Amino acid sequence: MTIAKFHITRAGPLVSFQDLGRNGHMRFGVSRSGPMDISSFKKANEQLGNDQNNTGIEISIGGLELKCVEGSASLCVMGGEFNLTLDGNQIAIGEVFEMKTNQTLNIRADKSGSWCYLAFAGSLITDKWLGSSATHLLSGFGGGVLKSGQELVVKDAKIVDASHQIGVKIGDVFGGYIRVTLGPQDHYFTDEAKRLLLNQEFKVSTAYDRMGMRLLGPKLDINSSLSIPSEPLMKGSIQVSGDGVPTILLADHQTTGGYPKIATVISSDLDMLAQLRPNQTLRFKAISPEIAVRIARVKKIELT
Repeated sequence: MTIAKFHITRAGPLVSFQDLGRNGHMRFGVSRSGPMDISSFKKANEQLGNDQNNTGIEISIGGLELKCVEGSASLCVMGGEFNLTLDGNQIAIGEVFEMKTNQTLNIRADKSGSWCYLAFAGSLITDKWLGSSATHLLSGFGGGVLKSGQELVVKDAKIVDASHQIGVKIGDVFGGYIRVTLGPQDHYFTDEAKRLLLNQEFKVSTAYDRMGMRLLGPKLDINSSLSIPSEPLMKGSIQVSGDGVPTILLADHQTTGGYPKIATVISSDLDMLAQLRPNQTLRFKAISPEIAVRIARVKKIELT
């Protein structure tokens, strides 16, 4: 078995091990977790010829620096526009490159995007919980959060012929609109609140992590009491608290809640949404559930 070892010299906050997440446990109060930008995570693995679910590292705008201390392996980074250097030499997002003993890879936030994904040609040795290495950040269950001084071990490490890497499209270009379907509790809101949601600009607040994204903008008034039964939640739900402030639920969202949901971000736009940074603005555009399904089917074909 070929081994490659890496030493973490610097890890920013919210840097964690992830795979595609754990399914089938929400009824027990366990969210799926997994990558914030699923498409970029899959593409990083595909570039190396890995299974799409191969464990990788999710990196926040805090960045990551690691040094290869034994062996060598091919790596690839996909996601937002981050700055990548290997021993000071520039590496492009989506490029397959070899990292050898004593070389240092530095990943830093650059022009745009909140997350990127580091994949290894081989298998990262990590802890698993309920069959998945996906890290639930609040509990720490799964592979866990990376820390400075930590050692990474990749078994079955290999070098990939970079000339055979597939073509890469770097993410979806954010056009200023995030598509939503109204509901499931839009009837709890005033007509003015629904008008504001779809016609006014919102800003991503600094209250943004793997659980959710709190927005700044017009108050969305509720036209009845908040005494609705607690019910299952899903990624992309836009729930509104008693103060009229909307929050979009993301990868580590709670599994149940009693706040009404005015709308739901379609799955095809969640990756693009997750790449927004605090203080960046967005608008919502309503589409029908039927159109949302068609969009999801097209994207599924594009990713297979």
